[in-house]
Amino acid sequence: MTALLDSAAVAQYLTDHPHFFEEHANLLGEIKLSSPLTGRAVSLQERQMEVMRDKYKALELRMAELMRLAAENEAIANKFHRWTQALVTARGADALAGAVSDGLRMAFDVPQVTLRLWNTAPEHEAAWFTRGVSEDARLFANSLLAPYCGSNKDFEAVRWLADAASVQSTVMIPLRQPGSKGSAFGLLILGSSDPARFTAMMATDFLVHIGETSSTALLPLLA
Repeated sequence: MTALLDSAAVAQYLTDHPHFFEEHANLLGEIKLSSPLTGRAVSLQERQMEVMRDKYKALELRMAELMRLAAENEAIANKFHRWTQALVTARGADALAGAVSDGLRMAFDVPQVTLRLWNTAPEHEAAWFTRGVSEDARLFANSLLAPYCGSNKDFEAVRWLADAASVQSTVMIPLRQPGSKGSAFGLLILGSSDPARFTAMMATDFLVHIGETSSTALLPLLA
C-alpha cells in the first residue's frame, strides 16, 4: 500500500529536489491554486507572480516609509543646525538665554519655551532667566534623570511660561554640567495647548541632545 504523504513531507521533498519542476514543467500549468486576491483558481505560475507582486508592493511601501523618515530626520537636523548657529553667535547673557529658548521656539515650532537658571554669576541675579525659582523647583529639576514629557500637572516650572494657563502638555529638560549626573543648574520648559503635542510615549533621545547642547551653551553664565 502506498503511504500517504503529509504536506510537510511534500514541502521537504520539493526543497530537497529543486529541479523537480524543471523535470515536470507541465505541472506548472496544471496545478491549480486558489488565489486570495481574486478567489478563482490559478496556475502555480500565476500564484507565484501574485506572491512576487505582493512582496514587491511591501518593499515599495517600506522604501516609501524609509524615505519619509529620512526626510523628517534631515529636516530636524537642519533645524538643530540653525538653532546651534544662533547659540554660537549670541553675545551677552540675555541674548544667549534668549537664543536657547526663543531659538527652540522658532526652529521647532513650539508654542511656548522658557528657561530658568540658578547658581549663576552675581551679575545675572536680576536677569529674567533667574527669577522666581523656588527650592522645590530646584529639587524637582534634580530629580529628573531624563526629560519629562506629558501632561501639565500644574507644575511650578510651567508657570514660568508666558501663557501658562493654556498649557496642556509640556516638556521639561534638566540642565546639568556636560557629562554629569549631579545637581541640575537649570530647567528648560516647553509648553503646548495641544494635549497630544508632548506625551509620555515620546522618544527622549533628541530632547536629551537639546538639553546637553543648552547646558553647554549656558555654562558661561554660572558662578
